[in-house]
Amino acid sequence: MKQCQTYQEDRMMSLKVSYKEHERLIVDGLRVNIVSYLRECETSTCNTTHEHMQYPISEMREEIKYLLADFEKSTIKEKKEELNLKQAPLKVVRNSCIRLHYELFHLHLAIPKVLGKPELSFIARKKCLENIQQIDIFIKKNFSNKVFTMNGKSVHNVKMPSDSRTCWITAVCALPNGQVLVADIDNNKVKLLNQQYRGVSHLDVRDKPLDMCLITPTEVAVTVSNTASNIHGVQFITVSQSQLSKGRRLKLQHTCKGIANHQGDLYICSCTALYKYTLSGKLVCILYEDISADESLGKNHGGFILITLLLCTGVF
Repeated sequence: MKQCQTYQEDRMMSLKVSYKEHERLIVDGLRVNIVSYLRECETSTCNTTHEHMQYPISEMREEIKYLLADFEKSTIKEKKEELNLKQAPLKVVRNSCIRLHYELFHLHLAIPKVLGKPELSFIARKKCLENIQQIDIFIKKNFSNKVFTMNGKSVHNVKMPSDSRTCWITAVCALPNGQVLVADIDNNKVKLLNQQYRGVSHLDVRDKPLDMCLITPTEVAVTVSNTASNIHGVQFITVSQSQLSKGRRLKLQHTCKGIANHQGDLYICSCTALYKYTLSGKLVCILYEDISADESLGKNHGGFILITLLLCTGVF
């Protein structure tokens, strides 16, 4: 019961963390789009009619600031209400765990006191069995062995006319606006899909893309590797108006498989170790290393996912 209680509390905490991150990405995405729009207006109009456009654009900028503030407040309010609705059933289950644990604990304390008293001992043991049966039913109902439940699936073809080989998708990254980026290792491409999962653009990368993570609402970091030339690193890619463009690139001295972004730091997994870097490419530390690991295991999925989950949720 204590384990079940802890599990529900962890789920509640994970929901809270994910909703805060989602709120931030939505607001940041809107800010980026509006700032970009303002710059375009200033570039296209102010240079030719500066005296006439100076005040309208200043008014526009102030109006947008008020709109952003209202949007931010309303978005946070809506997300908090949605979070409370999702947390409500988890709280009910958690409270049931606490109640059932309390009842069993007191029966546990009572049994030694009724030993040698047949009638009271019989009643206590029967009550224990009833509670245990009740708890077994409760656990089977609320704590399935299934971590995920699939509600449905759909198949989408992301092959592009310029592809020379069969697509092999190694990573998927959803953007806040509903678009999706996929890494195609066999065609050395990062592809952008629209909300209907149709390819709208792509970017050729020299080395093989293995994994990716979101940095800002319009920027991702992609791990790339070329075993033949022993070139490894992280390629930053920007998404703007459904087009992809290369940004800066970090060259690293080890293979780069998995990657995650947490609070402005990069967590990069090689075949045998998990590294922490700043966004500028400075090595902070090696969090975990196992030189006995089999490199054929690729991204060292188990260790990387577990450690990244703990770092990103704060659940230890």
